[in-house]
Parts: sequence; structure tokens; C-alpha cells
Amino acid sequence: MTGSKLDLYLSKGYFRMQQEVFTCYAVLFEDTVCPVHWLRIVLADVSFGKEQLRLFRINESFSVTVKPLLITDEMEALYATYKGGITFDAPESVESCLLNGSTNTVFDTYAIEIRDENVLIAVGIFDNGAQSIAGIMNFYHPAYRRHSLGKYLMLLKINQARHQQKTYYYPGYLASKYTKFNYKLFACEAATEVFDAYRDQWYPFAWETVNGLAAEILSDE
Repeated sequence: MTGSKLDLYLSKGYFRMQQEVFTCYAVLFEDTVCPVHWLRIVLADVSFGKEQLRLFRINESFSVTVKPLLITDEMEALYATYKGGITFDAPESVESCLLNGSTNTVFDTYAIEIRDENVLIAVGIFDNGAQSIAGIMNFYHPAYRRHSLGKYLMLLKINQARHQQKTYYYPGYLASKYTKFNYKLFACEAATEVFDAYRDQWYPFAWETVNGLAAEILSDE
């Protein structure tokens, strides 16, 4: 699932789950049906504001590397520490999220590693398409919470994609009635689009649009 094939699936509101792709229109959170809204960021339209530039400034002492993904014990240990500090459901491990026992991958996957001196403190994982990337995982050491490394990794993924002259960055979805995914708008809301699965169209992100799409989804439940 690489190149233009991945681009096509992403453009239709599909996303990676282990070694396959899936889509959905609603999820159940806290016994509430929450309509799902798939997002993408138009890279040519991205402009970073004060909050985004602040993250580059406060994290400039850390080293950043981008390389093909290799799941290591160091990475899994960091993820386990991260998972122990969050309050929402998450995969058991990096391996279970991406491979689930498979020895080969059908995706072209890369990792952004952030280190404080020699210590791994954050990892962002993304899949490469021909004209797009899909952000799959971000995790970090809870001791660095004030550095907003999850959001910082989104910005680094955008810069990496722009360096590769991609067109879109797909960060996943947000859900109506469940605000924990709203951070996906942080990078640049003005450059973000939302998918209308009923009409196979992407629209500029606006809460009015999202609320209208949510009403349609709920009317079909």
C-alpha cells in the first residue's frame, strides 16, 4: 500500500489499521455515538502562527532524525512509558499497532525520532504515498509534556512532507462530541479540509460544515 495507491485510499477517507486500510463514519466513545470526520492538510496552504513557531523555539535544543521505521526495544520502552501516562485507549505496543505479528509490511513507513542528547524522548510514525503522507502514531515521554511533543511531531511531519514536495498530510480524524482529537487542528486549521463521504468531496474545514455532516451521519444511525 504505497505510492499512488495509498494516495487514492486516503483521498476516499480510508486509513491504515495494522496491515490493512479501513474507514468508518462513527465511533462509540463513553457510550456516545460520535460521528467521525476525516481530515487532511493542504501543505501548500500551511502557514505557522505564534503557537506553532513557539514549539520550534522551545524544542530547538533537541535533535531530530527521519529514517525508515525500525521498531526497536528503545522505541517500545518509550511507548510503554507513554501509554502508562495517558487516559485513553491505545494499542499495546508499536508492533501491535503497525504489524500485529506480520513479518513484512505493505506500507512505506518512516519514523521521526526526537532525542534529548542521546535519550529518545519522542517518535512520530508516518506512511509515505506518492503525493501524501499519513500520520500514524505520535508518542513521547511524559516528563516532556510541557514541550507539546505530540503537536510538535505534527509540525515536523508537515515540514518533512513539504520537503518531499507532497500535496497532502492526512492526520486521521476528529469526532463530534469527543474533543480529545481536536488537537489535529493545531498545525493549521486554515489549511485543513474535512471529508464528506456521502458526496465524495473535501471541504475547507469549518465547524458549521462538521456539524452539518454529523447531523447527516446521525440521521442514518
